[in-house]
Amino acid sequence: MSMIRDLRAAVVRPSRVSLRKDGGTYDATRSPAAASAVVDCAVYRDGRRVETETALTPHEAVRLVRRDGGFVWIGLHEPTEAEFSGIASEFGLHPLAVEDAVQAHQRPKLERYDDSLFTVFKTIHYVEHDQLDANSEVVESGEVMCFTGRDFFITVRHGGQGSLRALRHRLQDDPELLAKGPSAVLHAIADHVVDGYIAVADAVQDDIDEVETEVFSPGRKGSPRGSDAGRIYQLKREVLEFKRAVSPLLRPMQLLSERPMRLIDPDIQKYFRDVADHLARVQEQVLGFDELLNSILQANLAQASVAQNEDMRKITSWAAIIAVPTMVCGVYGMNFDHMPELHWRYGYPVILGFTVVVCLGIHRTLKRNGWL
Repeated sequence: MSMIRDLRAAVVRPSRVSLRKDGGTYDATRSPAAASAVVDCAVYRDGRRVETETALTPHEAVRLVRRDGGFVWIGLHEPTEAEFSGIASEFGLHPLAVEDAVQAHQRPKLERYDDSLFTVFKTIHYVEHDQLDANSEVVESGEVMCFTGRDFFITVRHGGQGSLRALRHRLQDDPELLAKGPSAVLHAIADHVVDGYIAVADAVQDDIDEVETEVFSPGRKGSPRGSDAGRIYQLKREVLEFKRAVSPLLRPMQLLSERPMRLIDPDIQKYFRDVADHLARVQEQVLGFDELLNSILQANLAQASVAQNEDMRKITSWAAIIAVPTMVCGVYGMNFDHMPELHWRYGYPVILGFTVVVCLGIHRTLKRNGWL
C-alpha cells in the first residue's frame, strides 16, 4: 500500500526524478554511469519515424507529439520505480498499472483505464539443450507490459528474453500499418508473442516425442531405473509454466478482437482475431501436452511396477530352489545317532543327487512358467 501511495504522489510531484537541463528526466537514485532503462524512444508521424539529430528523451518526445501530432513509442527494460514515475506522471498512467509494471511477475491480462489500456504478456523462450534430463530447463519466461493511449505507446520489458528491437524495425518498414497508431503496435507485439508460443510449442513437442519414444522402446538398456520419471516430471513443470503464460491471455485477446474499444482502430481489431485463433491453437497444444505427459508418466510407472514384479518373481524362484538343499542340509545337520542312511556307504551321493534333481526340476518348471 505504501508503494501505491508513493506512485499516486508521483503523478502530481515525482519525488525521485529530476529534470535535466535539456528538459528530459533521469533517475536521481541511479548512478550516472549506469545504463538507462529507456531502450528506445521515438516519435512516429504518418507511419514514419521522425528523425532527429540526437536521441529523444521521453519529455522531448511528448512535446514533439503534442506540437506536431503523431504518437510516441517508448521502450523500457526493467525500470526502477523512480525511473518510471516521471514517465507515468507525463502520460497520466494509473498508479495500480504503474505498480504492476515496475514489480513484474504478473499474469497475462488486459485492464482498461480512463484514457489507456494496460496489457500484460508473458514471453516464452525455448532453452536449447543437448540432452533432456531431470534438471533440464526447457522454457524460460519473461514479461512485456504495454500501455496504449491515443498518442503514446509504452512497453516495459522484464527478463533477458523477448527483445522488441527487431519488431520495431519491422514495423518501421511498413508505414501503412504503423500509420494506424498505437493499436497497430499493440497488435504487432501480441502477434510476436503468440508466434513465439507456436515456435516453443513445436520444440516442446519434439522433447515429448523423444521421451515417449524412449519410454516405449523395447529392450532399452543402460538407463537407470526412475530416470525417465524424473525427465517426464521436469517436462510437466515446464509445460505448466508454459500454460500459465498461454491460458490467461486467451480472454484478453478475445476482448481485443470482439469488443469495440476507443483506443483500438477498427481495421486493426480484425487482425486480433487471427492472433486469438493462433493462441487458441497453442492452448489446445499445451493442454494436450499435459494430458500426454500424464499418460506417459503413468505408463512409465506401470513399466517400473512390472519390472519390480519380475524381479520379485525371480528372487522368489531362486529362493524356492535354494530351499531344497537348505532343507536337506538342515535335516542331516542334526546330530542324531540313529538317522536313516547316516552310516550307509552310498548315502551321501544319493542325497546329493536327489537334491540336484529336485532343484533342476523346480528350475525347469519355473522357467517354463516364465518366472525365470
